Amino acid sequence: MAQDSGTRTLISQAQLRRGRGRAIYWMVLAIVIIGFTLVFLGPLYWMVTGALKSGQEIAQTPPSLFPQDPQWQNYVDAWNNLDLAKLLFNTFYYAAGAVLFQLVLDTAAAYSLSKLRPIFGNVILGLMLATLMIPAMVLIVPQYVTVIDLPILHISLLDSPFAIWLPLVANAFNIFLLKRFFDSIPDDLMAAALMDGATPLRTLWSIILPMSRPILGVVSIFAVTAVWKDFLWPKLVMPSPETRTVSVGIYAFAGGTPMNVVIAASVIAAIPTVIIFLIFQRNIMSGLTTGSLKG
Repeated sequence: MAQDSGTRTLISQAQLRRGRGRAIYWMVLAIVIIGFTLVFLGPLYWMVTGALKSGQEIAQTPPSLFPQDPQWQNYVDAWNNLDLAKLLFNTFYYAAGAVLFQLVLDTAAAYSLSKLRPIFGNVILGLMLATLMIPAMVLIVPQYVTVIDLPILHISLLDSPFAIWLPLVANAFNIFLLKRFFDSIPDDLMAAALMDGATPLRTLWSIILPMSRPILGVVSIFAVTAVWKDFLWPKLVMPSPETRTVSVGIYAFAGGTPMNVVIAASVIAAIPTVIIFLIFQRNIMSGLTTGSLKG
């Protein structure tokens, strides 16, 4: 009987059946898993425990692994002194707007490129994807010049949420993800809808979008995390204390605030994104892989 070449791995099954080979395999696997766990969870553990330490303990060398006297008051001080409620509200507001704009405009662009197939559609898609090769820092200056003096209208968008929303709409990566997912939807459905008299917009609303919930969830999560973790751009376009995001607000207060309180604020700011990921991690994986099942 011929061997199935699809089951070959780095270590043969015969070696894994031996006592010594099995022991070495599981030992190496355990070391790799523990190593990666420490690399990824180590900074989070230091942040959470550092927020519970006193100012003297967090500055000592070498650092302690556990807080000697947990200071839960640090979280209360961080919430009150840094006005985290206002900062979190601003960030949620910007994130919600980014999700809305991206779902509407990026979905329309991807649907047009995938199903309507306009003239020079491949050229347009290629130019979009080419922007992914440009470092983000290179685009900061032209984007900022555009924001402070919007072409044609000649208005300033500083301290306006549109200064955050509009640059996020031009997201070639999300458009590409959506297009790949739409490509996997059979064209027979489009033809059947056309025969029933459905317009392209009606087809998008009634057929394409209900089938695209996984990838729409992925794009929404990407939009939220992009706003949540961004620092440089909100710092440039949101100079007023009333419009700051949580990352900019924590940085602004860090100069005159004890380090343990700043770390406690960082823990509070990180909680929403961690919760979102834990809830929707299955949707993220399914949305990223579904569109790649069909070439």
